[in-house]
Amino acid sequence: MRARILTLNVYNLEGDPRRQEVINAELRRLSPDLVSLQEVVRTDEHDQLEALLRGTDLHGTHQADVLGYPMPWSERFGGTALATRWPHRIVEVLDHRAEADALQPWCTLAAVVEIPDAGEVLFVATTLNASFAGAAAREREAVALTEIDDRHRRDLPTIIAGDLNSVPESSSIRYLTGRQALEGRSAFFHDAWAVAGEGPGHTWTPENPLVSSLQDVIVRQPGGLPYRIDYVLVGFVQHGAHAGSRCRIEEASVAFDQPVDGVWPSDHFGVLVDVDLGPDPSAAAALERLLSR
Repeated sequence: MRARILTLNVYNLEGDPRRQEVINAELRRLSPDLVSLQEVVRTDEHDQLEALLRGTDLHGTHQADVLGYPMPWSERFGGTALATRWPHRIVEVLDHRAEADALQPWCTLAAVVEIPDAGEVLFVATTLNASFAGAAAREREAVALTEIDDRHRRDLPTIIAGDLNSVPESSSIRYLTGRQALEGRSAFFHDAWAVAGEGPGHTWTPENPLVSSLQDVIVRQPGGLPYRIDYVLVGFVQHGAHAGSRCRIEEASVAFDQPVDGVWPSDHFGVLVDVDLGPDPSAAAALERLLSR
């Protein structure tokens, strides 16, 4: 079964209001199956998720639908949302904040999705700490993501997608991709861009004028800096977990990276990944032969 995964930080309601229409049109054109959206605003006056998903046939859930209490600053900076082609069931929502009033209103949503002719997959949509000096918080949050996988993983390899606010060489990404331990734990997910992307894959770059204006204020260095901070991560087949299944990364590309009639969709570019996933008895047999040597 071929499935298309997308992650995009939609940059809340900042700037040109036409951005919402541009994102919606591109979502309809790209037709993704599993979508992670960040900085999505949900208030009594405005439901950004509904506007973004209009006409897509995607089933959406915003963190406000399941969290049970309001997040400070979310009316400005939004929250995490996910959307799926097929019905999903939320199994966990995680508030990462270390302090109740922290300027980090974004949660992690974990959903089980039944994919036709493939099986159940755990899909995790997330946003990690956005501070340039937030590496320690992102380490703690990355460990929490793998604990969610421990609690809820299904037969198909888990998929994590979101704005991780971390470059590939950072400790949190190194942990998630099996290159270092954190808090005495180890994990391993495939970074879809590293597997199938071409070029640097920058997703927050001064090539985008919405970023260059922010970097003039935040980074305060001439020319700004390009970053790859948005990811699709795919769990791997291992003995006792996903052993009879596959999730093969076939393509990875940057999306939402061009203006439409002069309107840039967001300050982030998205990451679009095509995978082939489903049961794979031959993989289970091969793994058993390998382990029996």
